Amino acid sequence: MAIEQTLPSDAKAGLDADPDAVYLDVRTEIEFAAGHPEGAVNIPVAFQSPAGGMMPNPDFQSVVARVLHRETKVYCGCQSGVRSQYAAEMLEKAGYSNVANVVGGFGGKVNPGTGAVEVAGWRDSGLPVSTQVTEQNSYDGQKGR
Repeated sequence: MAIEQTLPSDAKAGLDADPDAVYLDVRTEIEFAAGHPEGAVNIPVAFQSPAGGMMPNPDFQSVVARVLHRETKVYCGCQSGVRSQYAAEMLEKAGYSNVANVVGGFGGKVNPGTGAVEVAGWRDSGLPVSTQVTEQNSYDGQKGR
């Protein structure tokens, strides 16, 4: 089944309409701390490797399973929508039935050839942003559940 693709503004409307829905920010902890959608929960799908690339978070699925019910509406977001698509596919394979990928993520989807923004992200759409990192929304807090 294809993963639902949604714009940041539509994700915000869905979050406002469903108090149980969750914005799952799958970016790194450093990216999350620099700014994230208000109310988001951080569980990185990958970490920065010492060599400079990205390496998968081996605990991603187990932490998600402890934190989110399989019936919960989950909006997966990253910086542009690529890592979050991967995360959404992983969740769907794990039995989550109500998952959406936020196209444009937090920072926007950019055309790699021209550098032009194709889809504005959460931040540039003027949606609520936070830099608060707490026990309730941080990756460390989620791991401890």
